[in-house]
Amino acid sequence: MPTNKQERSYTDAEATRHLTDLPGWRADGGWLVRSYATDGWPTTLMLVNAIGYVAEAADHHPDLAVAWARVTVKLQTHTAGGITAKDVELARAIEAAALWRPRGGALQGTGRPFVRPSDGP
Repeated sequence: MPTNKQERSYTDAEATRHLTDLPGWRADGGWLVRSYATDGWPTTLMLVNAIGYVAEAADHHPDLAVAWARVTVKLQTHTAGGITAKDVELARAIEAAALWRPRGGALQGTGRPFVRPSDGP
C-alpha cells in the first residue's frame, strides 16, 4: 500500500555499509551504481530485460546505461532525494537475477561467461 511518509535517504557512507554483501555495487553521489560486463549484445539485452522485470515487479525503477557488452545500473529513491532501503533491496534483487546460475539438480547451466560476477567501478 502506498504511503505519503517520505523516507530518509542514506549518506554515501551509510549506503556503503549496507552494500558489504553486494560486491561491485557502490554509493556514488546519492546513487547506488553497478556496472555489469556481459559477453555481448544478446546477453546485454537479456540482462536489461531481467532488470526491467524485477524493477517493474518492485515498482521501483533504475536508470540504465546500455552498451554492447555492458549495462550500468543507477538506483535512487527520487522522492527521498537519494539512496534508501528500497534501493539496497532492489540492488539485491537485481544482483540475484543477473548472477543466477544453476547449483546442482537437473539444470547444468552454460559454460559461457554470460555476466561476470564482479566488474568493479
